[in-house]
Amino acid sequence: MGCDGGTIPKRHELVKGPKKVEKVDKDAELVAQWNYCTLSQEILRRPIVACELGRLYNKDAVIEFLLDKSAEKALGKAASHIKSIKNVTELKLSDNPAWEGDKGNTKGDKHDDLQRARFICPVVGLEMNGRHRFCFLRCCGCVFSERALKEIKAEVCHTCGAAFQEDDVIVLNGTKEDVDMLKTRMEERRLRAKLEKKSQGHQKLRQGSLKKPALILERRKPTWLPEAQQQ
Repeated sequence: MGCDGGTIPKRHELVKGPKKVEKVDKDAELVAQWNYCTLSQEILRRPIVACELGRLYNKDAVIEFLLDKSAEKALGKAASHIKSIKNVTELKLSDNPAWEGDKGNTKGDKHDDLQRARFICPVVGLEMNGRHRFCFLRCCGCVFSERALKEIKAEVCHTCGAAFQEDDVIVLNGTKEDVDMLKTRMEERRLRAKLEKKSQGHQKLRQGSLKKPALILERRKPTWLPEAQQQ
């Protein structure tokens, strides 16, 4: 019954290992979400875009996906809601001066500095590393922390001054609840756009049908007059 000299292990000693593993997995997940493209799994490089669900991509990976939507692509499901390049927004990110970028060792190998966040909030200076909630505006692509949005309430972008509405705010790498809400908004937005396009099409058809009788009458109008009328 004993353990190593007859001692009985305590509960916190038994669960200490799994907790550490769980923390490592969570940290690795944060690094992946904020440093790697959701689609290609390659490290994020400018130009960086985000979809309406708040996921991060390399723009070239999205373009390649749109050009070749083969069913065999393992990660295609992560971008199945992206039907056009218009469904993503190119992000305007603020560089973190403390980020060391590509670091080289004595052998000449290079690796990216993943200990610090590459980007920060331009308003309050928080690092964009997953420990703080960040968002972007669909109208302009500017990125800043949710804290900045709440502390400095305004109807214009803190960075570029563009006017925005609540529907324009997209949380980056949000929780399941955030993604569900963003998905609902995305579907409603696309439905409205579809109905507006359909309505505009009907209006053009009606305008065209009104012009046709006038053209017909114009064509039937006589170009000559009887001799009596000419006198």
